[in-house]
Amino acid sequence: MPRERKVPLRKCVGCQQMFPKRDLTRVVCTPEGEILIDPTGRRNGRGAYLCGNPECLRTARKRKALERALKTSVPEALYDELAARFEGFAGPA
Repeated sequence: MPRERKVPLRKCVGCQQMFPKRDLTRVVCTPEGEILIDPTGRRNGRGAYLCGNPECLRTARKRKALERALKTSVPEALYDELAARFEGFAGPA
């Protein structure tokens, strides 16, 4: 009988709910200090996850949850890029 793989879960910094890692958007602070959206989820550095709900992004922005998770300040341009990415949100699969 084949073993089922364990699905890695991560917590959204906006709504604090757990989701499968691949359903979330990862924001990473690289060792060089760059703050980027990481579509592969494999980039080196400290990561924080958002579920893709625009409401979670607003909450995370208001509470400075990304700044706290990444332990650095997050540029406004990144929030705008995330907002554009989350516009057609239909919910995690």
